[in-house]
Amino acid sequence: MSTKPRDVAEISIDGASLGNPGPAGIGVVFHDGKGGIARQLSKYVGETTNNVAEYLALVYAVEEAQACGLMRLRVKTDSELLARQITGSYRVRDATLRLLHDLALHMMRRFERCEIHHVPRELNHQADRLAGRAAKSRAL
Repeated sequence: MSTKPRDVAEISIDGASLGNPGPAGIGVVFHDGKGGIARQLSKYVGETTNNVAEYLALVYAVEEAQACGLMRLRVKTDSELLARQITGSYRVRDATLRLLHDLALHMMRRFERCEIHHVPRELNHQADRLAGRAAKSRAL
């Protein structure tokens, strides 16, 4: 990726589940800062809920960003629940989500800056498409 260490890397994430629970996938899109895509990640993550898939998308995105040497992240998600739980606006009541929440926060602390923003679904179509494709890859 061509992002300099001091630049803020913009990443879009999404998780999808066909059924709830059901076959699930994640989509992660690293943007190049010029309106294009620098890198994409799409992965089937097993039979799980949509909310677990959303958290897994965040974990995979943050792990990939660290592997690429990025230091400042702006993560965009269409999951209001995920964004508000990570920022502390909503409590995490589910035990599985609590584990993933704590893991994500731990991983996010490794960066100089790592923020998460809720965006409307129509502004997250690339990550949504990747997550849906990954979920469908095992549902057929």
